[in-house]
Amino acid sequence: MTEPRKPSLCAAAKPTSPEVTREQAMDAVRTLLRWTGDEPTREGLVDTPRRVVDAYAEWFSGYHEDPQEYLARTFEEVGGYDEMIVLRDIRFESHCEHHLAPIIGRAHVGYVPDGKVVGISKLARVVDAFAHRLQVQEKLTAQIAACINAVLHPRGVGVVIDASHQCMTTRGVHKRGVSMVTSQMLGSFRKDARTRAEFLKFIDIDGGGR
Repeated sequence: MTEPRKPSLCAAAKPTSPEVTREQAMDAVRTLLRWTGDEPTREGLVDTPRRVVDAYAEWFSGYHEDPQEYLARTFEEVGGYDEMIVLRDIRFESHCEHHLAPIIGRAHVGYVPDGKVVGISKLARVVDAFAHRLQVQEKLTAQIAACINAVLHPRGVGVVIDASHQCMTTRGVHKRGVSMVTSQMLGSFRKDARTRAEFLKFIDIDGGGR
């Protein structure tokens, strides 16, 4: 018996629930405003549902993007270049899937090409496409690395994310100034300690951090 195929980490997310209209979304915001104890019809809040829905459309635009498409166009005329390529400090904003609170941080992405490279802006777009979905940082890190690996077929991929979570700083334990670091190493980045060390040196996570 054939095992069911696992969904691709790269594919655009497809909604499984019935489509929600814009007006239904705004009604949901009005309900939350009432639940907080306020009145959504007062002057200061009357346009809030529209603004929140507009913001959600931007924050979660990644559900309508396929990160693979950003990596589809590659270049092979690179003069035989086959060393590590690293894009550091890719700033991103995401949202925690547990509390809908912001996750704000930076991603570092590196890969060792195997005959083809991609425009560096496309790596940043891949980060943004996954970040603009409800996330946990570990999953975000793994998705970025898996997508680059699946499309470019490099000799190795490394992704490190350093981010702060507002669900921890503005509620719960209220610990400010804390950031979380996650990494995903594939191919030569996982197997070869020297390659991994070179990547971490490039992004300055080799002891003291940044």
